[in-house]
Amino acid sequence: MEFLDVVFNRRTTNGPFLPDPVSPEHQRLLLRTAAAAPSQFNSQPWRFVLIEDRGTIDRIARISAESMTQVMAEGTFFDRYKRYFRFSKQEMEEQRFGMLFDKLPAVLRPFTKKAFTPGGQAMMNRLRVPQTLGSENHKLVAGAPLLLGVMLDRREYRPGELSGFYSLFSMGAAMENLWLTTVELGMGIQFVSFPMEAPARWAEIVELLEVPEELELMAVYRLGYVPEAHRRPAIDWSSRERRRISQYVFRESCATPQEGWDD
Repeated sequence: MEFLDVVFNRRTTNGPFLPDPVSPEHQRLLLRTAAAAPSQFNSQPWRFVLIEDRGTIDRIARISAESMTQVMAEGTFFDRYKRYFRFSKQEMEEQRFGMLFDKLPAVLRPFTKKAFTPGGQAMMNRLRVPQTLGSENHKLVAGAPLLLGVMLDRREYRPGELSGFYSLFSMGAAMENLWLTTVELGMGIQFVSFPMEAPARWAEIVELLEVPEELELMAVYRLGYVPEAHRRPAIDWSSRERRRISQYVFRESCATPQEGWDD
């Protein structure tokens, strides 16, 4: 049951971290658990780069913030991900995935009903909402004591081939191991996603980290210790934000949803 407690407490950390550096012992443990993940033919396609230098972290934070400002101002973010936004509790109850718009940053809440319209986008730009969101993003990333770059060996990661799928699957297993370990250590972790929304800015991070040609930078995460007051509660399986088991589990064939497990 102790292991299940760790699994159910595995959450993305959206808030700030303590300024304390992540101890070398914990860094080593995190990467050892990641490397203990299974991989096809024991290929171990993952590579990691640990980033503690404040100058490098601040540069990545600025790239992330500027990327967020760019995609928010262009409207591409909303176009790309609007299927995940919910405008009412009733809609969330019906869909049971995505996020309620009222849980986005306060600066966006006045635009709940207009976010996907040209008029709403123009109004947000006039009020410099993208810049405000970018500034908040910069603080979060720059305040992280540790960043982690995750890479795949290109000899294994070949998109369109089975080896590419195996590599991604293995990377997911490695990151899940690491993610679960952060819970045990009182740490948090969050994907730094916005630079990937602007490919030219992502290329800047690749260059900054001196990623060699034989590796593909797949993701950057921010990590740190979570203040006690900001630790998120375990997942509430009765929450309207989680799918019912009958919505994602089937019995014998995909024509028959699993019954009796939703409570």
